[in-house]
Formats: sequence, structure tokens, C-alpha cells
Amino acid sequence: MSVSKRDDEEVETGELDRDEVFEMLSTQRRRWVLHYLKQQGEDRVDLRTLVDSVSSWEYETPAAELPWKKRKRVYTSLRQSHLPRLDESGVIEYDRNRGEVALTDEARKLQLYLEYVPEDDIPWSHCYLGLSGVSAVITALAWFPVSPVGELSAVALGALVTAMFGVSALVHTYHSRRNRLGHEGPPKR
Repeated sequence: MSVSKRDDEEVETGELDRDEVFEMLSTQRRRWVLHYLKQQGEDRVDLRTLVDSVSSWEYETPAAELPWKKRKRVYTSLRQSHLPRLDESGVIEYDRNRGEVALTDEARKLQLYLEYVPEDDIPWSHCYLGLSGVSAVITALAWFPVSPVGELSAVALGALVTAMFGVSALVHTYHSRRNRLGHEGPPKR
């Protein structure tokens, strides 16, 4: 929760500010907690089950095959540090006595901060800018009767441009879903 000052008194605004979000999401374990909880939907999750999943992802080994010490390390870290921090920010509800965790509505706002562009990829904004440039060139070639584009009807030209943007949007949607909290399978590192 961000706090703003008004007339020398602090007022809770009820929303996370950008720095709080980045600090909260800077830890891989916290992102894994959010990912797992998002997969569970509205359900409250037992802390032990959460620990098994996070441990499994962290060590890239099924939880049943992990030594007790490794799971204990994750358990202690989540229970003493990460879950209280996420609870304090209002992103999760953590009932320490019952050992239960659940997402809050505030967690939905975090998704936009988790979109990333892999190092060997180009941003989608550049892709759409390039498609717009190609569309402008095709339109200009159609305006001046340059073969083969100049021979296209207005409907064919519109269908070509629509298809380019449609295919690009489908690919973009597919890639975005893979990066979302709670997508199927283990989260990306």
C-alpha cells in the first residue's frame, strides 16, 4: 500500500506504487508464490502444498525427491519473509496460524509488470510499427499502379493488411499468455 502525505499526516491510498511492486517482484520465490496461487484461482492454499511447488520449481526436481533440508529452506524463507511481505502489501492473504494463503484482487494489477521481452526478441511495439510501415508501403504501391500490388482490388488489399495484423496479434496473444501469472506449467525463470 502506498502512503501519501497530506497536511503532515500520512494517508493510505490503497494501491501499490511502482517502486513497491518492483521491490516485491524482484524475488523469484515471490513470483513463484504468485504464479502458483494464480493457478489455484479463488482457492485458499495450504502452506505445505505451496512450499512443495515452489521447492520443485526452484530445484527443478519433483518435491517428493527433494531432501527435507531443501524444502525446509524454502518453507522458512516463505513463512518468515516472503509471505508476510506479500500479505503486508495486500497482494495475498496469509493466515499464519492456519498455514493458508490466497490471492487478493490486488494481485491482478501485478500482471502488467511481469511482461518481459527476452534478450533475443524484439518488443511487440516495434513489430506493430514495422507492420504499419509495410502496410503503408503496400498502400502506396496500390495507389500508384505498381505490379503486383497495384493490380489488387481494395478488398484484396484490405484482406492482406488485416491478415498481417491478425496473424501478428495471434502470435502476440500466444506469447503473452505464456508469460502470465498462473499459466499452465512451471513459471519461467
